[in-house]
Amino acid sequence: MNEERRRVLQMLADGKITAEEAERLLSAMEGGLAEAPAALAAAPKKARYLRVLVDADDPHQGPVKVNVRVPMQLLRAGMRLGALIPGPAREQVNAAMRENGVPFDINQIKPENLEEIVDQLNELTVDVDQERAKVRVFCE
Repeated sequence: MNEERRRVLQMLADGKITAEEAERLLSAMEGGLAEAPAALAAAPKKARYLRVLVDADDPHQGPVKVNVRVPMQLLRAGMRLGALIPGPAREQVNAAMRENGVPFDINQIKPENLEEIVDQLNELTVDVDQERAKVRVFCE
């Protein structure tokens, strides 16, 4: 197995590219296309972690730092498990969300939508009550 092929398969195994992207890259390499290595280098990287960083200064307790790193695979697995929630429980969740002013339908959450959600994190805004607090949420 040549090195480029191994790299494509490793990127697929790591979740950095989709199966369709891997297939395109492998087909391009088999066809002897000159742009295959360039396509490999330019392949979009799939987010591996969701990060939440908080840096604040509490007047009573001093500096507060939070660094949360959640594997995206955990989120993907959680979304797949969400499909196992019984219908009546889903309706209770939706009703509770509506009562609290959150127009959210848990039935619309699907694993394939996770990548769209991740892409939208660039637009995420976090409001903090403390003047000297910083909160960052992003994917890496």
